Amino acid sequence: MVKERFSIILPLRNGGEYVKQCVNSILSQTISDFDFLILDNCSTDGSVEWIKSINDSRIKLFPSSHSLTIEENWVRIKDIPKNEFITLIGHDDLLHPNYLKTMDALINKHPDASLYQTHFGFINADGEAIRKCLPMDEVQTGSEFLSTILSNTIDIMGTGFMMRAKDYDSVGGIPDYPNLLFADFALWMQLTNKNYKATSFEECFSFRRHLSATTLSPDVKMQQAFSLFIDYLENLKTTDAKCADAIQRYSLNFIRRNCKGLAHRLLRTSKSKRENLSVASFLNDCKKYADRLKPNNNYNPVSDYSVKLASQIDSNIFTRGLFLAFKKIYSKPILD
Repeated sequence: MVKERFSIILPLRNGGEYVKQCVNSILSQTISDFDFLILDNCSTDGSVEWIKSINDSRIKLFPSSHSLTIEENWVRIKDIPKNEFITLIGHDDLLHPNYLKTMDALINKHPDASLYQTHFGFINADGEAIRKCLPMDEVQTGSEFLSTILSNTIDIMGTGFMMRAKDYDSVGGIPDYPNLLFADFALWMQLTNKNYKATSFEECFSFRRHLSATTLSPDVKMQQAFSLFIDYLENLKTTDAKCADAIQRYSLNFIRRNCKGLAHRLLRTSKSKRENLSVASFLNDCKKYADRLKPNNNYNPVSDYSVKLASQIDSNIFTRGLFLAFKKIYSKPILD
C-alpha cells in the first residue's frame, strides 16, 4: 500500500456546526493523497457521531479516555502516527479545495524549506469575508519572519501552515503555553529557523474571527503566555545573531503593542476574575521585558496616554467601578 503524503490534523472538542463545515472543506480537497487525523477531547455535542456517520476511510479518530485541557490535547499530536507532511487546523477554520494541491506544488518548488504557508482570508462567524491577509514574501528566513511578527507586518495564525512531521516532532511540537496563546508564534519560528519558510501567493484557506480562545482566555493565562514568549525571544537573542538583530530592532514595538492591548483588556476585567493582577503591575512587567530584550532602552509604558489612563482608572476602586459599569452599556472601544 502506498503511504499518503499528507496528514491533516484536527484537535477537537465540541465543534458544533462549525466542525461540519471544517470537515467538509477538508474532505473536498482536489487531491486525495492524505489522511485526516482527529484528536477528539471527549466531545459531547454529537460532533464525533456525525464524523463517524460520514464513513470516509481517510478519517482516523483518536479519542481521549478522559477530559483534557486544550494544551494536553494538542500535545498528543506528537504521539500519533503521521505522514511525511502535516498541517494543523482549528475546528472553525476552512481549507479551500486547492489547499493540498497548492502545498504539493510549493513543496516541489521549495524542497529545502522547513515551513510552508499560503495566503488566506479572514471570515466572520457567519462565514462572510472580512478581509484578505497581509501580503507575504515567497521566501523568508527565520530572522526575516521574526521581524514581520515583531513589527506586526504579517497576519500569523495557527491554521494554514504545513511542515514535515519529523521537524514538528523534533522541536517538541507546539509549546505548552497557557491556552496555547503565543505558542504558534514560537512554533512557526522554530520551524522556519531550521531552514526557511516558503509561501504561496494563492489564497487557500479561511481563518474565522469571532469569540475565541484569545478573547475568552482568563487574563492570568494571557499574561503567563506573553511572559513565556518573552522568555523564548530572550533565549533566541543569545543563540541566533540574525534573530538577535531583529529583536534589537523590533522588540519594543512588539512589547508596546501587546502592553497596550493586554492592559486595556485587564482594565475591562473585574478584579474577581483576574487573580489580583493590576494594570500597574503588568506595566511594570512590560518595562522589565523591554529591558531584557533591549537593554538601555527609553521605553516607558505610560508614555502612551491610553495606557496611562488605564492605569489611573484601575488604581482607584471608584473610577474602576464607573468604567466597568459604563462598559456594560457601551461596548465600543473607549481607550483606543
